[in-house]
Amino acid sequence: MVLSTARATGPAPTGRFAAFSFVDQITQIQGVTRVRGLYTIPANIEHFPASLVAEALGQLAAWVAMSTLGFSHRPVAALAGDTKIFSLPKPGDTLELIVDIESCDAESILYRGHALVDGSLVLELADTVGSMLDIQEFDDPAALAADFALLSTSGRVVGAFQGVPRPSLLDLPASTPEQLQAQLAVPAQAAFFEDHFPRRPVFPATLLLDALLQLANRVAVQTTGGMSLRLTRITNVKVRAFTAPGATLLLSAQLAAPGSDDLEPYMVKLTAQAEGKTIASAKMYFALAGETA
Repeated sequence: MVLSTARATGPAPTGRFAAFSFVDQITQIQGVTRVRGLYTIPANIEHFPASLVAEALGQLAAWVAMSTLGFSHRPVAALAGDTKIFSLPKPGDTLELIVDIESCDAESILYRGHALVDGSLVLELADTVGSMLDIQEFDDPAALAADFALLSTSGRVVGAFQGVPRPSLLDLPASTPEQLQAQLAVPAQAAFFEDHFPRRPVFPATLLLDALLQLANRVAVQTTGGMSLRLTRITNVKVRAFTAPGATLLLSAQLAAPGSDDLEPYMVKLTAQAEGKTIASAKMYFALAGETA
């Protein structure tokens, strides 16, 4: 089913359905197997990391999943097997989002997807799993149904996202060049909590990934003597628990040897802990800037 391609105009809203929403319009739905959408990155923001491109694909998959299940359940981040980063979009770019849903029921969703800018591949997701939870816990089902109807027709007004501050990390003294630890203080209040999620505010896993990326990048750069590197892949992402507003997390990054099948020369293992328990983990791969992996 091809939906409207006209874009909504007018003043951008704030808060719910704005502060952390990365689908402007759903342009095509093919059953429950493939969905296409658009998202324009506001021209006035300074930072739109790769993790938010992945967030946009995840949100597009979530909209179709929620609609398919009659807005009784919604997926939340759980596992992401392989994310490939080809380039970073710029403020003002429009992302073309394409998601292929491999399975979807009241227990979980399995999907893959990719994002393009002007026909060029920006990011690709594979083996991504979201666990389904009761939607009532997170948001108003009627409001979500109305939002989906808007996205599937004229779309919402573009430009609502005002950016999010990059997480500020406090280095811990036990750090070494090949192993860094830092403390992340999750804000107790932030605009994105109104959107993620209104009834149960949760620190977005993709913002946690961006904080882990800061640490991973520093480990990789320090180990190579300051060489210019670029992130090429994120694998084995596991999110085991929600992070509440105001939480304090311990982030760890450890340089490790890439596997024999890996093309990138540098790999960093990452974990996030809350109160001594691991709540998230991932591996990030880096190549020299200008080289392809």
